[in-house]
Order: sequence, then C-alpha cells, then structure tokens
Amino acid sequence: MSKVVGFIGAGQMGEPMVVRLVTAGHRAVVYARQDAVRERLRAAGAEVVDSVREAAVSSEVIIACLFSDHQLREVLSGPDGVLATAPADAVVVSHTTGAVSTITELAAERPGGPVLLDGPVSGSADDIAAGRLTVLLGGPSVAVEAVRSVLSAYASTVLATGALGSALGVKLVNNALFAANAQLVAVAADVGRQLGIEEGQLLAALSVASGNSYAADSIRRTGGLAKFEKRAAPFLRKDVAACLTATADLGIDLSGLGAAIADGPLDLS
Repeated sequence: MSKVVGFIGAGQMGEPMVVRLVTAGHRAVVYARQDAVRERLRAAGAEVVDSVREAAVSSEVIIACLFSDHQLREVLSGPDGVLATAPADAVVVSHTTGAVSTITELAAERPGGPVLLDGPVSGSADDIAAGRLTVLLGGPSVAVEAVRSVLSAYASTVLATGALGSALGVKLVNNALFAANAQLVAVAADVGRQLGIEEGQLLAALSVASGNSYAADSIRRTGGLAKFEKRAAPFLRKDVAACLTATADLGIDLSGLGAAIADGPLDLS
C-alpha cells in the first residue's frame, strides 16, 4: 500500500532512497537544499518542497537521513521541525547514526506523537540502489510494522531490535567491529607487503579464502586501502566517536575492539 513519505536529507545515501521510494509507488515529498539534487529528484518523480515543515505536515511517514546529531536536532526539533509539524499519528524514522541520548531526548519533546524510531542503516549507496540495504529499527513494534513496507522499497532487511535507542546500540557495536576489522585488514596488508605480496593480489586471494571478511571485501571493492580510507574514514571516525562516547557514558570498556581501532594503521580516531 502506497504512502505519503516526507523525506529530509537527500544526500549520497538519501537520494537513491528517494528514487526507490518513488519507483515503489510512494508519494515522496522531499526537502533538499542543493539545486542539482532538487532537479534530479523532481525528474525522478518526487515532489520537491522548500521547507522541513512542508515535507512533514501531510506525510504519514517522515524519513530523516542526516549525517550528524546536530543536523538531526535542527531538522526534528523546534516549532518548525518535524516533530512539531508532522501529524500526531505519523511515524518518523531517523537513519542518522549518533548518540542514543539524542534520539531519546528528541522523542521526549513530543510524547503525544508522532512516534520516533531510530533506524540506522548498514550498507552503501549501491546497496540502496539495488534494494538490499539493512535497516535496524528501535521503538514501538506497532510503529515498526507501520513503516516496514515503506523501508522495504530500498531495504531487503528491516530488523526490529527492541526499544527506542536499541537500534543505535546495535549499529554502534557493529561499526566498532567493522572499524576494528578494517584495521586488521590494513595490518594484514602490511604483513603481505613485507612478504612481497601486492595489496590487490592479497585482497583478491582473501576474497575466496577463510580470512575474508565484510571489511576486506569493502576495501577490495573500493579499490584498496588508500581509496577506502579516503572515502570511508570520515564516516567511520564519526561512528567510532559516537560509540566511544556512548560506551564511556555507560562505563563500558571496549577492550580489544577499542585497542584494534586505536592502534591500527588507518586514521579512525
């Protein structure tokens, strides 16, 4: 069943999400600031509007795909933000990977609705375009089920993780593990170089051997460690910082995970 979907944050990840939503038959009402993005999305069949309020006011589901907690607060909070202007029976999904405290504080601003879900994602823009993204969802089960069909436009896996904030907890642990794995791949590549093995050859061999991992595949698909660090490190640094903050606030020691992230050759601190 098609829905009216407000969308805010049509960037590298958000733009292909909007295209998939339109293709699936949903009415996508999108707020985007860049003229080039606005034109592309309008050509793709989205309804492009000029404010957050316009994207939220008549939407059944509102999706925010933003880079940081600061951006999320700007868009969701305040008299013209999503939580104040969306219908009380709407569901708001945040794809931002950030602090659990941010999402719970935002939800407390308007306890009568709309319902806010934390929905961090795992995957790339290519995964979105292919409809194979993973979305983790924390919050009331009724609201999770209400948005499942919408998110399935670009996600092959929509996984309920429990109460509000739980999806972010899972994502932060996942990202810490991914960062640690990436550091181990970088260390392994250095050992390989000392053995006279070219990086590309090693990564190709690992892809069909028992030492393979999602991190190793990601590095190989990106074109090697240098390109991976340039493209992925800014996002990983943000996610690692959020994980370190969250675990420190709770008195949790990342132990070996933290050591692998901090001591590896990639700049993820």
